[in-house]
Amino acid sequence: MSLRVLIADDHPVFRAGLRAMLEVEDDVEVVGEAGTGAEVLSLVDSLRPDLVLMDLNMPELDGVGATRRLTHDHPGVRILVLTMFDDDDSVFAAMRAGAHGYLLKGASPVDVRHAVHVVAGGGAMFGPAVAQRVIDFFARPRPAATALAFPQLTDREHEILDLLAQGHPNAAIATRLHISQKTVRNHVSNIFGKLAVADRAQAVARARDAGLGGTLGH
Repeated sequence: MSLRVLIADDHPVFRAGLRAMLEVEDDVEVVGEAGTGAEVLSLVDSLRPDLVLMDLNMPELDGVGATRRLTHDHPGVRILVLTMFDDDDSVFAAMRAGAHGYLLKGASPVDVRHAVHVVAGGGAMFGPAVAQRVIDFFARPRPAATALAFPQLTDREHEILDLLAQGHPNAAIATRLHISQKTVRNHVSNIFGKLAVADRAQAVARARDAGLGGTLGH
């Protein structure tokens, strides 16, 4: 039997390229294409694909939200993310939502086809850069004091607050964590809101009072 695949991406030209790439395989049938997250849910209901090739950046409902809904409503459908986003937040949000694989759009056609078969067969598949991010994430020490002092913060916000307390500027934090400066600014803004502080100096003061920032905190 053919492997039934649904392509979810908001760019028609990219979807057409994926369809052409996949349909060279004798055992793969592209049964439909979706341009929005809401359309993904509707088409999965009607077409019953084995696997959804899921972009993350889509209108109406993003790929993470669509993945979460599919995981709940159609647990037998396998989900392989194919996106341009390689930051930790996107990777781990997709994994928490239930994705079974994560590739970047720069992956070769051979790698994409291989990943489709692996994920559809019950395995997990992550591109090399994404796999390295997963390894780095779990290898990084966790600032336990931050978690105790500020339980309202996420792991990433804990990490950034600790780096703020060490005196690192946004650019250095972005480089160290392999994320964009815009992502760092967003996290810093969230930290300010959750700690009810007005600016960076107040956030650093609270972090250092809690024992963060190493020797630079004293």
